[in-house]
Amino acid sequence: MDAEVKQSKSRKITSRLAYSFGAFGHDAFYATLSTYFIMFVTSHLFDKSSGAQGTKMIAYITMIIAALRFVELAIDPLIGNAIDNTNSRWGHFKPWIVTGGTIGSVVLALLFTSLGGLNTSNPILYLIVFAILYITMDIFYSFKDVGFWSMIPAISFDSAEREKTATYARVGSNIGQNIVGVVVMPIVLMFSTKANSGQGDNRGWMAFGIIIAAVALISALAVAMGTKENDSELRKNTEKTTFKQVFKVLARNDQLMWLSLTYGIYTAGMAITNSLELYYFTYILGDASKFTLLGSLNAIIGVFAVLAFPPLAKKFSRRKVFFLAISVMIIALIMFALAGQSLPMILTSAVLFYIPQPLIFLVVLMVLSDSVEYGQLKFGHRDESLTLSVRPLLDKLGGAISNGVVGLTAVWAGMTAGATAGDVTSHGQAIFKLMMFGVPAAMILIGAFIFFKKVKLDEKMHAEIVDELEKTWSTHLETDETPAEIEKEDGITTLYRNPVSGKLISLDTVADETFASGSMGKGFAIKPTDGQVLAPFDGEVVATFPTRHAIGLRSDTGVLTLIHIGIGTVEMRGTGFVQYVEKGDHVKQGQELIEFWQPAIKKAGLDDTVMVVITNKDMPEFDYLKELGEDVKDSEDVLKLSNTELSN
Repeated sequence: MDAEVKQSKSRKITSRLAYSFGAFGHDAFYATLSTYFIMFVTSHLFDKSSGAQGTKMIAYITMIIAALRFVELAIDPLIGNAIDNTNSRWGHFKPWIVTGGTIGSVVLALLFTSLGGLNTSNPILYLIVFAILYITMDIFYSFKDVGFWSMIPAISFDSAEREKTATYARVGSNIGQNIVGVVVMPIVLMFSTKANSGQGDNRGWMAFGIIIAAVALISALAVAMGTKENDSELRKNTEKTTFKQVFKVLARNDQLMWLSLTYGIYTAGMAITNSLELYYFTYILGDASKFTLLGSLNAIIGVFAVLAFPPLAKKFSRRKVFFLAISVMIIALIMFALAGQSLPMILTSAVLFYIPQPLIFLVVLMVLSDSVEYGQLKFGHRDESLTLSVRPLLDKLGGAISNGVVGLTAVWAGMTAGATAGDVTSHGQAIFKLMMFGVPAAMILIGAFIFFKKVKLDEKMHAEIVDELEKTWSTHLETDETPAEIEKEDGITTLYRNPVSGKLISLDTVADETFASGSMGKGFAIKPTDGQVLAPFDGEVVATFPTRHAIGLRSDTGVLTLIHIGIGTVEMRGTGFVQYVEKGDHVKQGQELIEFWQPAIKKAGLDDTVMVVITNKDMPEFDYLKELGEDVKDSEDVLKLSNTELSN
């Protein structure tokens, strides 16, 4: 037995590490594609001898990249459906992670070359081949991207294990994304035959592309070999997500729509400045090698910025954190615009610009998640997967806009075709600074203004929404899911086991008027002596809440039950609660559902009374098996429900 336990732990650790390394390579690839590839195209694909023809080709290539990235946005939903419908001996996701990783990596390496001199010997053919290669690479990257991040639920059905796997992945992702900025210029200069004023040459950039492609490929293979998909009936998914459905959800959920508009404008502006930073070091400072310092600082500080979010949000609220972060970004842009060639000023400004980015991302992610419940209360339908798919689409939209703007900026400012810092005129510098600082500042401020005026979904509003959903939880079940029909028979009896150990008290004496009035249904309350909540019967989990302080169940005989832990505990936003099951799970009587920490509830100044109510429209006949005031264990039956096969 000990050997089996050790082997199981070893498999879990191996899986986490493999998945983390996969995230490392995956985000290193994305950072290269979204930020540094355009630098290669504008500054190194052509040399000075190409003259006006080279500048024209750079403009064409830039427009092709932007157009193809917009096209790829419409393909994404089809990619998700293709992955869902993939059935192989290796599972749904691994075939696409490996295929996407292999093809994407090979094509990325090819794109960091002149395709055998085709760019100058036959420009039209080069543009055609380039477009084919780029869209191929982008599509297969998307297959890998969707497959990789969709894999977490398939690795484990245990919520705690999923959280650990996701945490490992975010660490790997953060390192992979930032490490590229650290190594890009050292690699380029190491393999270049000419220093070229610290910019390197085509050979160095080709080596950089090959190395990143190799890392991405190896990391994809590591995911395939180091992780294991768990197959189950629970994972069978026939839902088809279309691009039209995403916009339908956006249109009817006003908070989601305004947040999406905010984030779409903001992320495009932010991406423009981030993508032009290497240009600043190359053409304004005149020393591209110093960019490594910025990459190193951002990699370290990014971790602390993420860790700072929970305490900041708790102390100041998410909304205040958002506006504080926006203020810091605007100050950073002003400082950056005035930095000139002062390296300390440049680094300080760039780091100040980067620090708020993880904070804003997390604020948006939290509000986006909360908009799921907002839409559920408003429309009676929970659009979880569609709602959460909006953010990746907006990130790609921002990247597409950024690629187009960066390429055109390089052309307008004269930062192309082998130019150096000395070749850029004062007029070119003015254009560059306008596009790097002025345009992004305007976009960020517009996004912040929309957020201020239109996005009202904060922690307090969300708590009220969840509280309202609890009161009418049985009318807000998934409308596209119907329980299996149960043949009705007279005389069916269900023994209802006590879910929490403690003292049995009357429901009408609790301090929550909604439960005490009986409007929620009939039942009882428990003054708990421990923090373990067990299933009172065999049945299905039909409702869960993001705050993890309540759960809705349907017994195999049709009894609908809401178990609510504490009074006002929605305000704790999940702190002190651990949920061991998920919506759709079938549970056995006595199986642990939730664990809560009583000291955390008392520290928050709240009542820890557990309310248990039956909410069927046609109420079953109640027969209480225990006396009020009696101490009951979670292994004892407290109710006998007769004629329980009733309508929900």
